[in-house]
Amino acid sequence: MANLQSTPSSSGKAQRATNSSIKKPVIGMWAMTILIVTNIISMRGLASQAEYGYTSIFYYVFAGLVFLIPYSLVCAELASTWTKSGGLFRWVSEGLGPKWGWAAMYYDWQMVVIWFPAVLMFGAVTLAYIFWPESFDSKLSSNVIYSLAVVLGVYWIANFNSFRGQAYANKLSTMGGLFGTIIPGAILIILGIIYVCMGNHIYIDAHQPFWPDFSKFGTIVLAASIFLFFAGMEMQAVHVPYMQNPAKSFPKAVFLAVLIILCVFIFGTLAIGFVIPQKDINLLASLLVAYNNLFASIHCEWLGHVVALFLTFGVIGQVSCVIVAPSSGILTVGKAGYLPRSLQKTNKNGIQTSILWVQGIMVSVLSLALVVLPSVQSAYQILSQMSTIIYLAMVFIIYFTFIRLRRTEPNVRRGFRVPGGKFGKWLVTGVGVIGALLAMVLSFVPPTQINTGSPLVYVIILVLGSVFFLVVPFVVYAKRKPQWRDPQTDFEPFDWEIEGRTPSTVSKWPAGYVPTPQEIEHAVKWEDGESGPVSMKTLQAKK
Repeated sequence: MANLQSTPSSSGKAQRATNSSIKKPVIGMWAMTILIVTNIISMRGLASQAEYGYTSIFYYVFAGLVFLIPYSLVCAELASTWTKSGGLFRWVSEGLGPKWGWAAMYYDWQMVVIWFPAVLMFGAVTLAYIFWPESFDSKLSSNVIYSLAVVLGVYWIANFNSFRGQAYANKLSTMGGLFGTIIPGAILIILGIIYVCMGNHIYIDAHQPFWPDFSKFGTIVLAASIFLFFAGMEMQAVHVPYMQNPAKSFPKAVFLAVLIILCVFIFGTLAIGFVIPQKDINLLASLLVAYNNLFASIHCEWLGHVVALFLTFGVIGQVSCVIVAPSSGILTVGKAGYLPRSLQKTNKNGIQTSILWVQGIMVSVLSLALVVLPSVQSAYQILSQMSTIIYLAMVFIIYFTFIRLRRTEPNVRRGFRVPGGKFGKWLVTGVGVIGALLAMVLSFVPPTQINTGSPLVYVIILVLGSVFFLVVPFVVYAKRKPQWRDPQTDFEPFDWEIEGRTPSTVSKWPAGYVPTPQEIEHAVKWEDGESGPVSMKTLQAKK
């Protein structure tokens, strides 16, 4: 097979000129900062960290330094360089091949599916606290049947509503973000400051150390869930190509966003710890109890029930938006030949109804953890940890992709590059991998602060559940058939396919080179050894 040209042709230059002439919307540094902050901050997990008092500050800062910052930088480089359709799937497939690209895409979706019952359990608790009195709220929120009914009811209503189209979900999500996260977060921090200034009793031990006791693994397990608090940068990174001078602006936006996020998380967590003794903290209910206690300190107890209503609305808005978004990515990749045609069906509004039905059934089955496990709190904890494990598996894949692409495609013009050259590359990935590995290990350890039943059963459920979900995408990939590919799909070939090489070999193209249509149709060598001239249609069909 003839090798591809290693120098740009005139038509390649013309194509670059055409691409550069296309005007793109511009995102400023502050706009990117706000985008990151509003998409990451959530009130749901603050109570779990209030268990640690002042030590929670260490965990938040640690997770920000070893996870959010390095992961954000790596995702930004990948998203700003491989901008064709496919997102996460394309980044990973360019570096590790489509099998790992499909696995990463699946994990990103599966993590959200496991997350649904957990966040809806929190929603059930917030809904319970809109009633009077608090003793009734507490009993209702801990009732398994009530929680299961709310989880399934809210999810399926939101699921059927999403069939009407993404626009309806987006409107609900925007309002939910404002009234369910931003306003309650600001209220919690302001009330905490007022509470302290009024000289009220503070329940956090003033002598509690900043540094955790690492010898007691069981007491620091809940801190591993902080990594899931910071999840989602792989989705925000797709906006990097629209920034002016992203090499300078994006790192600044990330660091500013980290500072804002840490301030909200830290002060919000401390506000809960100020008014609730450590022994009485509940992973799900303590946020609502904290609001009630803080409002009681200024003689406005009734406002606690209003905030509970806001938080419930926020959960509904968040779920309504997230129901459709991850599965739409699965649909796009599935049409390229990775899902059976029966799962690629859409309705008149373009919504992937078949996938949403499967997703809903999985959420319903996972919600039965409420019946199997000792309490609502333990079900919430185990689903949160399983979601964290699946998410971290995807994070590892992205880090390895970043390292591979730095080696195999060194000359590709990157819209943003992790600063520091080779040293920066290894520092960022080294810190990120070590941090994610530590969180992964901790996720399998039963926490001592809550009753999760038998520690052995807890670990077995986590291990078996995680292994099952981690294996599924490889089984699907092995069983894929040529007829799974939608003939109407327009998924572009990968760079290594166009060049006629494998993902593990080094590209010979010079920096900034754009292949011509003739080169895209050039001979391609496939994994099965077949080679020869192919058309674009055949090239796409081969993947």
